[in-house]
Amino acid sequence: MNTHAATLPAAIPAAPAGPTTEWTLPIEGMTCASCVARVEKALKKVPGVVSAEVNLATEKAQVTVSGDATGAEALVAAVEKAGYTAHIEDPSAADAPAAEAPATNTWWPVAVAAVLSAPLVLPMFGMLTGADWMLPGWIQLVLATPVQFWLGARFYKAGWAALRAGSGNMDLLVALGTSAGYGLSLYLLFRHAGHGQPHLYFEASAVVITLVLLGKWLEGRAKRQTTAAIRALQALRPETARVTRDGREQEIPIARVQVGDLVVVRPGERIPVDGTVRDGASEVDESLITGESLPVAKHAGDAVTGGSVNAEGLLTVQTRAVGAESTLARIVRMVESAQAHKAPIQRLVDQVSAIFVPVVIGIGLLTLLAWGLATGNWEQAILNAVAVLVIACPCALGLATPTAIMAGTGVAARHGILIKDAQALELAHKVTVVGFDKTGTLTEGKPRLVANEAADGDTAALLAASASIQAGSEHPLARAVIDAARAAGVQARAATEVRALAGRGMAASVDGRALRLGSTRLMDELGVERGTLASRAEALQAEGRTVSWVADITDTPRLLGLLAFGDTIKDNARRAVAQLREHGIRSVLVTGDNRGSAEAVGRELGLDDIRSEVLPQDKARIVAELKDGGATVAMVGDGINDAPALAAADVGIAMSTGTDVAMHAAGITLMRGDPALVADAIDISRKTYAKIRQNLFWAFVYNAIGVPLAAFGLLNPVVAGAAMALSSVSVVSNALLLRRWKGRAP
Repeated sequence: MNTHAATLPAAIPAAPAGPTTEWTLPIEGMTCASCVARVEKALKKVPGVVSAEVNLATEKAQVTVSGDATGAEALVAAVEKAGYTAHIEDPSAADAPAAEAPATNTWWPVAVAAVLSAPLVLPMFGMLTGADWMLPGWIQLVLATPVQFWLGARFYKAGWAALRAGSGNMDLLVALGTSAGYGLSLYLLFRHAGHGQPHLYFEASAVVITLVLLGKWLEGRAKRQTTAAIRALQALRPETARVTRDGREQEIPIARVQVGDLVVVRPGERIPVDGTVRDGASEVDESLITGESLPVAKHAGDAVTGGSVNAEGLLTVQTRAVGAESTLARIVRMVESAQAHKAPIQRLVDQVSAIFVPVVIGIGLLTLLAWGLATGNWEQAILNAVAVLVIACPCALGLATPTAIMAGTGVAARHGILIKDAQALELAHKVTVVGFDKTGTLTEGKPRLVANEAADGDTAALLAASASIQAGSEHPLARAVIDAARAAGVQARAATEVRALAGRGMAASVDGRALRLGSTRLMDELGVERGTLASRAEALQAEGRTVSWVADITDTPRLLGLLAFGDTIKDNARRAVAQLREHGIRSVLVTGDNRGSAEAVGRELGLDDIRSEVLPQDKARIVAELKDGGATVAMVGDGINDAPALAAADVGIAMSTGTDVAMHAAGITLMRGDPALVADAIDISRKTYAKIRQNLFWAFVYNAIGVPLAAFGLLNPVVAGAAMALSSVSVVSNALLLRRWKGRAP
């Protein structure tokens, strides 16, 4: 339980006026989006509840109540009354790293169902060649029964829960249809015992259950991958911190750190808290938090963020935020919140099943009564009624979506596009705006030397001096200088007395000269005049370049020249933007980098909109604004700082060259890190969704024609079964046409 006291970030809805209390309830028994809606509806009916949000991915409910009048017991009782199980999460575990979810979604039921169903299906293929591979009826019964009532028990349970709640879903449809096929087969088997073998329908019920179990298993895997994003985010925070108390350093668990504590951070360590530098100077890598591609200089009075990495200096940081109020914790909450608000998956079958199921049952009952009362032949009436249920068996409906999705994801994987869940695949076809992160997404994320200008015109000597100073450094800018010197064939000289000037640059002695390489601040401290190169530096900085200076202070400080660094735009970035424009999709740059750098990239690539200098919560807010404007938004990124925006977008697309957190939060991963694959991902989604709609159309056409024929006695169960099989074949064949898709990215 957590009581609101601090302001939440912009991406999280503000709490209502007055004190509120938040409860976290793990929920068990949810299987689909309709379950989420029923739990939320039940919780919102409890007096005192301000809001209730249920996250199917984490299987948790976040409930906000006014004051503390509404107890946890009332919330749990409401969930249990709706047909599910709930309990209150231990408050002491609120800030603990997320544990790995238990592997309840195992693969073996799918495998067992497939093994038992295969012998029932093979005779259908034998009939095409004139071979009679039909198994004896009692063997079919032995194979189909465990699939129906053991492996398929989950559909009966979920279908019954939906029925009690006054709604219908795919589970209820599967339970009814397969039970009809199984029941008819059982009736025919005993009815004709000793008089030859009748046509049975055990294979239909077993195959439907097997395929739907496969879909449920894939869905369960996607949910576990979603929660992995939150675990990866929480893993950024160190478990302990080195705190100065009573004049001595002591290492304590992070949960015991208090606001105001002085935390000592050594070089190379991850900063454990949000705070302000009180002593020391260093450069801090904040790329995982802010998106800034280069390390940021930190001195006394500067703010630092927990989760960032201290590069080279010893820092003493005064804590200003811990636990739930830290930047990293707020990012975790935003990812969880964005996942809870993510647009529901477009499962047309679930939407229509609420109407389809009672209609089919009604037609079946009407057929039974009409034939029985009109003719007095109740056996024929039962057969006609069962024929109605058999022709309406959701075999084609059950195959329509998963076969298209499996074909689409398979062909996408062969082209370097990893689609991790059906939701991303089904939503991507509607995308109208694509938001791009800059560093590592549209650019290589590796700085390079773009300008080398010497005060005396001798650029080779300037490059040699710079490479000599930085020969032993692992700083990204140092590597860029060394690479440029190597490419130009410039030989670095041996340097002595090399030392880092924390937050400012480097010092070294080369051939007896005292050289300095660093920032404008360092040059000012040394009293180095920059002369005519000052205006050139301003122009380079306006283009988004990072400028460093080189000076000789042996006698009188004098400027040797300047170095300018920039990132390289990926080869296919321009192609990616052009292809999206061909699809009628706008491209927006959403980056934490400076305005000059962002606008330079935007101009070169022809982007439609540029948003620069934004923090993670701002990225999620920008995505929300675009969605509020009616756009369907895809976000493309590669860093931890992109995780909230990836989760907030309708479709998150991550580069495999980026962080694990980004890939966990996204529904689509581009395995080659090629931005041109973004348009391909959207195109395969459009093709796949078109196949889903075609499959559903044909599935319903069979029902629209077959159900009336069966009701009027013009379609016996054997023909009904054949029509059902034909509908399945047509649906699968149509889905397999997706394998012909060819991407445009090289």
